[in-house]
Amino acid sequence: MKSGSAPESTPVFRALLTPTAAKLAVALAVFLAILLMPTPEGLTLQGQRALAVMTFVVILWATEVVHSSVAGIIGVVLLVLFGAVSGIGEAVYGFSQPVCYFLIGILTLGLAVHHSGLAERMAVFLMRGAVGSPYLLYMQMLFSFAALTFALPSASTRGAIMVHVYEQVLEQWNVPQGHPFYKATMMAMGALNRLGSTALLAGGITPVVASGLLGDFSWTQWFVIMSVPFYANLIVGGTMLFLFYRSGFRPENIGNATPPAPGPIKSAELKAGGIVILTALMWFTDFAHGLHPSVPALIALCLILLPRVGILSWSEFERNVGWTNFFVIATSLSLAHALVSSGAAAWFSETLVGGVSHLATQPWLALLALAVCFAVVRMLMPNIAGYLALVIPVAMATGESLGLNPLVCGMAAVVVGDSAVYYGAGGTSAVFVFQRANIGNAEIFRFGIAMTVAVIAILLLMVVPYWGLVGYPLAP
Repeated sequence: MKSGSAPESTPVFRALLTPTAAKLAVALAVFLAILLMPTPEGLTLQGQRALAVMTFVVILWATEVVHSSVAGIIGVVLLVLFGAVSGIGEAVYGFSQPVCYFLIGILTLGLAVHHSGLAERMAVFLMRGAVGSPYLLYMQMLFSFAALTFALPSASTRGAIMVHVYEQVLEQWNVPQGHPFYKATMMAMGALNRLGSTALLAGGITPVVASGLLGDFSWTQWFVIMSVPFYANLIVGGTMLFLFYRSGFRPENIGNATPPAPGPIKSAELKAGGIVILTALMWFTDFAHGLHPSVPALIALCLILLPRVGILSWSEFERNVGWTNFFVIATSLSLAHALVSSGAAAWFSETLVGGVSHLATQPWLALLALAVCFAVVRMLMPNIAGYLALVIPVAMATGESLGLNPLVCGMAAVVVGDSAVYYGAGGTSAVFVFQRANIGNAEIFRFGIAMTVAVIAILLLMVVPYWGLVGYPLAP
């Protein structure tokens, strides 16, 4: 080796100092710290291991050190290797859940709408309504999140269809991925679309699970209670995204905004439209047939793939449906189940929420502390049903012990927990939008934190006073 030259091991050290290696080192350090620390009182050893694995995977999701689906599978493997679950059957729990197959069904529905040309026709309609203005197109989209909920209650269903429509619009306007207007549109679809659903009792998993835990509500009661917080969060979130990406809204930064003339309607479009209507009708009439929402979605999948009757071949479905979404949702459900079954989730929530007991004489500060705790728990629990089942009972019990209205504390847990997305694996309705748009977890997390601050401010300044006016005061 020549004098003064770098040692041969220098490239190795350089590789160890890359940002990716540093992020992985942080994730491993946190994982080992939780795993090796003395087991806290009230937490089982199995629960401690489940919490360590979940924290490790959440950091991998947030930093994108590895692909999101790979991070989830790593988490499933670690659950088994470190004894956080009783066996492989419990570790792959998420893959047996209907929501995963509901997701595949609605993704196929959206793919059929796109492949048939129906999405392009709808895009032309939107472009004509927007008259070449990105501002009008953006406002149309935000309004549709609330308006379309009455026709398509599921945010996942709306997102699976709308993402193809708006991709067509952006393509016609020559807006590439990475453009600020493209990001604003897709961030809104992934992070804000869900807000329109939770305002309705029939709007999907969140209102159904939450209303069952809070008590019996009529459709009207739920709408009166939840429409104000969720529509307010939709408006504020939409405004924040506009401000974050406002440079992309300048008309001179948009390409050709002249919509093409729509051609004659094709048979494939009629088939796709018919299948969408049939599926929506089955979702709307679930009170009569009692079928899980995944069943109509899978019926739609079968119709779309049938020879002659359908729209897609199996190879087209297999190639384009986006299996990343399936693995991310399934593994996140497995991890959340491990937290709950091991007792780690209950211990974590009670530790966080129980820490506000000294604020019994200051109800507003107590609610603020509770809201922050809700957000922290939600960051660690990507599955909204698991979050609600865990947090609502604890929040209501804590509120009652502090002399607060337990129902208000439970409703606040719903508002805070379902109003922000922190990473791409943060929900069924978000994961495939962010994946298609190639939006990174760092960008999603930044907006999630900003949205959390805004949601808590809206909760304290507007929503709780409003709830008091409609018969649900903070301190009964």
